[in-house]
Amino acid sequence: MSTRTPNGLDKLGLKNIGEVYYNLSYDELQAHEINQGECKISTTGTAMCDTGIFTGRSPKDKYFVDQPPSNKHIAWGDVNRPIKKEIYEELFDLTKDQLSGKNIYVMDVYTGASKASRRSIRFITEVAWQAHFVKNMFIRPTEEELETFEPDFTVYNACKAVDEKYKEHGLNSDVFVVFNIEDNVSIIGGTWYGGEMKKGIFSMMNYWLPLEGKLSMHCSANVGKEGDVCLFFGLSGTGKTTLSTDPNRALIGDDEHGWDDNGVFNFEGGCYAKVINLDPKSEPEIHGAIVKDALLENVVADETGNVDYTNDSKTENTRVSYPIEHIENHKEDLQSGHPKNIIFLSADAFGVLPPVSKLTKEQAMYYFLSGYTAKVAGTERGITEPVATFSACFGEAFLPLHPTVYAKLLGEKIDEHGVNVYLVNTGWTGGAYGVGKRMSIKNTRACINGILSGAILESEFDTLDTFNLAIPKTLEGVDTEVLNPRNTWTDKAEYDASLAKLAKMFQENFHRYDDKGGEFNFASAGPQL
Repeated sequence: MSTRTPNGLDKLGLKNIGEVYYNLSYDELQAHEINQGECKISTTGTAMCDTGIFTGRSPKDKYFVDQPPSNKHIAWGDVNRPIKKEIYEELFDLTKDQLSGKNIYVMDVYTGASKASRRSIRFITEVAWQAHFVKNMFIRPTEEELETFEPDFTVYNACKAVDEKYKEHGLNSDVFVVFNIEDNVSIIGGTWYGGEMKKGIFSMMNYWLPLEGKLSMHCSANVGKEGDVCLFFGLSGTGKTTLSTDPNRALIGDDEHGWDDNGVFNFEGGCYAKVINLDPKSEPEIHGAIVKDALLENVVADETGNVDYTNDSKTENTRVSYPIEHIENHKEDLQSGHPKNIIFLSADAFGVLPPVSKLTKEQAMYYFLSGYTAKVAGTERGITEPVATFSACFGEAFLPLHPTVYAKLLGEKIDEHGVNVYLVNTGWTGGAYGVGKRMSIKNTRACINGILSGAILESEFDTLDTFNLAIPKTLEGVDTEVLNPRNTWTDKAEYDASLAKLAKMFQENFHRYDDKGGEFNFASAGPQL
């Protein structure tokens, strides 16, 4: 165990601190987890924890302190809720009271592999597995770096504290996740879910970096042997993690990245993957990463520690966090140069978008600001047909600033570095969900390979009606009949009607940017009825 005391421990505002467990090793953390009854061990040596009644994030309980100068930059609304400074201070006192008089775990880590853009983050918790989660998900400083480590931002995780006065405070529930940008502090209470810490720091990087002219992105990234970087944007279920994991290309990261003057870099030092119905044949890299030092959340296992990945009795959101070193083919420094290609992934359950299309710069801006995918019938109660989902910049839940801030930076970087941008449909073909079938992984992989090799640029292109998307007439490895989605539908009139229906949804969603003036008047790059 490290015998070093964290720098600035006296500045935390905690009283009568017991033992301070500072940046413990994996072996030490696992011993604490077992001895305190927090975790059990699977047959592969992986710690297994439960996150309590919260098995996902609590977006309605996330707040930013309403104070200058940050309140001039934040896009207030359903995603970013304001909280008064005096209420925050009450909750901060509650947080510090919970962590005082306890043994605490302190983890000092980095977010951002680029030294020109990284931040030093300190996490404080009284739960060992939460410290383990932080160790997995963030970039681990060397012993030498810890000697002079000074946090830029501090997260107090008082998950055992609840706000019993939340109604009086005018808040959503007794759970609180609050960011004080000016004081460089975040506090968490009432929820044990580890993802709050991960996405909380992602939200802060989404605040800090764009104000420095750097783009923060909810995407995965990999790099080929020739140094060609590709970014994969997409909402949950579109294949972002699966398609960026490629035996012929090194993984830079699977979820959160920045793009500064030096190139693309991972924010994190680990991966956080869903494991419901995990199949070692279709996702061998993730399955192989679930070994000692990884951390499983909310899975069901028998008495011997054998995990049943098909069991969703606790939640469908079963997950594993692991250090990126568990992926054999990863980029060791977690960064690379500027992208050559960008791919937007959409799982179109209406079955009308082509498997691949090349976008103009204006179309790239339009589809980035739209952030489209579709939920399918059966995923939520009451959904009987596909439902369009639009999340600006493919990650609106984590954007403190207005989406156009990120889009403007993306457009500038596309121009500066001559990046090719593509829209790939990993959803349905030959009909909507329930009639058509899911795009085959063979065809999707071939589309991705055609983009990465540059072969798609040698194709002749057709134009898809209404959406005006450029679609290749032929592409090696892709069944020609699926390249134009209209060809795959038996009832052409039904296809045309579905195409028009989806186009109208795009148009209605994009009206949210009507007040942004000419600079973001990209509606003409979208579908036209």
